[in-house]
Amino acid sequence: MSSGTGRDIVVVMPTKPGAPGSPAFRRQFSLPPGLHYLNWAYMAPLPRQVEAAGIRGMRRKRDPSLVGPDAFFLESDRVRAAFAETLGAGIPDAPVVEAERVAILPSVSYGVAICARNAGLGAGDEVVIPRDQFPGNVYGWMRAAAEAGARVRIVDPPPRPSGSVQVSSAGQGRGPGWNERLLEAIGPRTRVVSLGHVHWADGTLFDLAAIGDRAREVGALLVVDGTQSVGALPFPFGAARPDAVIVAAYKWLLGPYSLAFGWFGPAFDDGVPLEESWIAREGSRDFGGLVNYRDSYEPGAVRYDVGERSNPILLPMALAALELLDGWGGPAEVERHARSVSARFVAWAGASGFGVEEAGARASHLFGLRLPPGMSRDAVIQALAAQRVSVSLRGEALRISPHLHNDESDFEALRRALEGAARRRGLRTGASES
Repeated sequence: MSSGTGRDIVVVMPTKPGAPGSPAFRRQFSLPPGLHYLNWAYMAPLPRQVEAAGIRGMRRKRDPSLVGPDAFFLESDRVRAAFAETLGAGIPDAPVVEAERVAILPSVSYGVAICARNAGLGAGDEVVIPRDQFPGNVYGWMRAAAEAGARVRIVDPPPRPSGSVQVSSAGQGRGPGWNERLLEAIGPRTRVVSLGHVHWADGTLFDLAAIGDRAREVGALLVVDGTQSVGALPFPFGAARPDAVIVAAYKWLLGPYSLAFGWFGPAFDDGVPLEESWIAREGSRDFGGLVNYRDSYEPGAVRYDVGERSNPILLPMALAALELLDGWGGPAEVERHARSVSARFVAWAGASGFGVEEAGARASHLFGLRLPPGMSRDAVIQALAAQRVSVSLRGEALRISPHLHNDESDFEALRRALEGAARRRGLRTGASES
């Protein structure tokens, strides 16, 4: 493929060496031996192919005389198409996700700020969000609401059963009740519903199809932060019919930091961007006519691109990551493997007094484990370090987030750590499994 630089860009086609969790598969990453990394929701380890793409990108800038005008556009176009394919992957008969509706952004908060600026909030309007949402999808709405005389309405989850952190076996987990509360909160005053596909702290699944239907009934926008699901869980694009989806690249998309993508629907077609980048204007591909200033923008969501979007390091890394993920089987394969590799551990945890949401109400690639009464967080942290297990503590939950890299030995190490923490407090856990 010609890059417009006078040199061909070498495209390394992704491969799938070995089954997920196998030693051959794990060698695609540079994690140290003996580390049990179950923390992909925190940050994805950079695959070797993505690292190599970034190094090649750095080298391209050694000689700027070889960087022609096409270099500012071709990779951007390819990355938009690759992200659109990932966003629509894994759902049978899903509608095609239009690549021209994808904007290249620096962060989720930047994308949320675009939505907040163009949501048309007025006095008395409400923005509905769930409790303890990640702040990148909160602060922009707080500012916009304050400036417009509107209100951010925070919806609490249902209370947990007293005296127990266990989820009942009768389908009375937090997820279904929280979804019901969100649906009830959406009413005539609602202008925006903004939430994730899964809750970032414990993987609670939000019913985007039902929430999207309810939002449209009252004329509200549906804005989704897909950072903790897109790339690891098929996104219900056709059923949810969102107005915007914002996704950071450095987690489940396996990409670099300081890069995100935003899909913007027709509600944002005539919106005002946060900055007026020259490259977003119609006719910008003609470098000889750049001073023929235009009022019109390039089609679709290009108007919302961050300035200097044609980053010669980040875009090749993102493209390599998205192509690699597709070559591995995409989000459906990640979710399938995460469910399979964690099944025995989840069964053990539930039998040992840890609180685990029911499988149908949570994601498999990201789920929360709530400590039984009397178990010390400090003891858990020490035990995890001793077993070289990397997970996150988020709110009340121990957040566990596996990927295709992981195998059951990682969960065995996690189990040993939790058993050790329980012994320090004189607690008993369920029978060990070999």
